[in-house]
Amino acid sequence: MDLKSLLRKCASCSNDRSEVHLPRPKTENELFSQYYNEWKGKDNSSVSYQAIPKFYHKIPKEEDTLLRKLLEESRTLFLSRRNRQIINNDDLKALWRLFNAHYTPPLMPGEDKMINYEDYLKVISFACPNVKLYLTPKVFGKMLKQDPYGRISISDVFTYVMRKVWLLQSRIGLSLYDLTGQGFLREQDLGSYILEMTPSLVVGLEKSFHSFYQCTAVRKFFFFLDPLCTGRVRIQDVLASGFLDEINELRSEDMPKNLQANWFSAPSALRVYGQYLNLDRDHNGMLNRKELAGYGTGTLTQVFLERVFQECNTYGGEMDYRTYLDFVLALENRQEPQALHYLFRILDINGKGYLDTFCLNYFFRAIQEQMALHGQEEVSFENIKDEIFDMVKPEDPTKITLQDLLRCGQGDTMVSLLIDLNGFWNHENREALSPDAGDDAAEV
Repeated sequence: MDLKSLLRKCASCSNDRSEVHLPRPKTENELFSQYYNEWKGKDNSSVSYQAIPKFYHKIPKEEDTLLRKLLEESRTLFLSRRNRQIINNDDLKALWRLFNAHYTPPLMPGEDKMINYEDYLKVISFACPNVKLYLTPKVFGKMLKQDPYGRISISDVFTYVMRKVWLLQSRIGLSLYDLTGQGFLREQDLGSYILEMTPSLVVGLEKSFHSFYQCTAVRKFFFFLDPLCTGRVRIQDVLASGFLDEINELRSEDMPKNLQANWFSAPSALRVYGQYLNLDRDHNGMLNRKELAGYGTGTLTQVFLERVFQECNTYGGEMDYRTYLDFVLALENRQEPQALHYLFRILDINGKGYLDTFCLNYFFRAIQEQMALHGQEEVSFENIKDEIFDMVKPEDPTKITLQDLLRCGQGDTMVSLLIDLNGFWNHENREALSPDAGDDAAEV
């Protein structure tokens, strides 16, 4: 064979080898999936496994503009579809007319109209499709009481429907501010909802105060519904808390007479913010311990105030308005579990989760010092200690836990005995201050 034919043969062999495709090496993720499935004994080739749809989708990041827009549009469409299921006022009026036309006799004088199950089904058959979603057999069974004719009150059913409609409307309204669609609201989200829900509440107030009103209103939600300080609250908890009912009272035509008692009213917000400004003597927008000592009647002990600044968020040893609002909510609602949790954390100087005789004596000594300054007769700590343990009745006779305070129902009284001279004095003179004592003295 000549040289020319040999070269041609070699060239043809190299061309054949170049057409052979070598297998691509597996990536790290592919190898991990292979070994993991072999270890778990799973076979991804199963038909049933491949038919399972994907049920979890990660929340798109802020830089993913397109995915964020898709999430927002899909959530808006879903909420609009749910909003179409809400009963409007005309449907509610038609439902009330149906109930009055199909009530079940006899009608007893002074009692509401009643309806049995047969007439209840008639009302459902004549009602519009959206109303039928609320009038179910389960609802009738829950409202059935000891009526000899097996009837339920028409007004109770109608009130139930109206309440469900209001809850659904509120849920949809709150969900519009839930940017991620996870069922949670941040402080700025809830604040925007409150201001847009009740614009009449801030009418007449200076625009510079609107942000402080927003902070005041939102802080109550987060103080009671976010005990772990996660920075967000569940929409379900907001609906179940009853705070939206207090806001709706301010929107009704029949305004409550005592607006100061409603935390969300403008007079109440002005009162709280005005107190904060009056305490801020150096006008730096923050409160130090000496300034906070003037809160209320000025009878809070210095030991308690020191612990407040040790446990709460401060900035350079001073308290801002948000921290002050938590302080006010805790003291004005001492009987509530969230307030007792806030105050118990301050009283627990050792951080052990319980109060012993040393903790009680540590705080009560400040009460004794204030009594001496006012020329009052000193009260023995042993007597107060025995009274506190008799009042709380803890499971461990030497320790008082937070659960003991919540269970006894007198946690607010016990806390007042240790932190506030005025609260201690009111407890010690409770018999003389009670109205019944005054009537007895008059009779004598």
